[in-house]
Amino acid sequence: MKQILIIEDDPEIIKLLEIHLTDLIYTTSKATDGALGLNMALENDYDLIILDLTLPSMDGIEVCKRLRASKNTPIIMLTAKSEEIDRVLGLEIGADDYITKPFSIRELLARIKAVMRRTEVKKSSIKDSASILVEGLKINIEKRKVLLNEQRIDLSPKEFELLVLMASNPGRNYTRTELLNIIWGYNFEGYEHTVNSHINRLRAKIESDMANPTFILTTWGVGYKFNEDIVL
Repeated sequence: MKQILIIEDDPEIIKLLEIHLTDLIYTTSKATDGALGLNMALENDYDLIILDLTLPSMDGIEVCKRLRASKNTPIIMLTAKSEEIDRVLGLEIGADDYITKPFSIRELLARIKAVMRRTEVKKSSIKDSASILVEGLKINIEKRKVLLNEQRIDLSPKEFELLVLMASNPGRNYTRTELLNIIWGYNFEGYEHTVNSHINRLRAKIESDMANPTFILTTWGVGYKFNEDIVL
């Protein structure tokens, strides 16, 4: 049975979510402040987290950032704010989806199912002990571990997923919109700069020369690709 953690300080929303999620045969846990929610998320393995943006003790942005430093649990953010900057920030820190209050419970449940479905597809596509080795770069997909010249490289979940996707398909050109849809599951035009910022951070960690990258190349007018010329 899927387990969902609700980090929300509004008791009415918590009650509403618990009723509908239980009807869908999910088990739920709850936390009414950010610090408690973060501890619960770190100490347990949930299938999904519903995270409010505005919380006592620690806001949802900080909770998401700290959680993403060590776990890849799917996160749907809830917020009463609808400004674009909030959507962009949610994407930047690694939220898997984003919905504003007031929301339709039917829409939220559909988002939950979609995020869980994408997560299962990603898991099923990873074979046991699958790994990629090229030019001193070792990617252990199962353990989500990356080594460069035998030195451990710490990547965020989205950085890791971008690297695995492109390294698994060297030479294939990906547009920013394609990467946004594949990795984040978003279909929002105008958020391609989120992809740019993640690619830049990934390059800063694995490229010795940002101006002349070895692994992730820019395809001008298109997007990005993994360098097929270095693959044996």
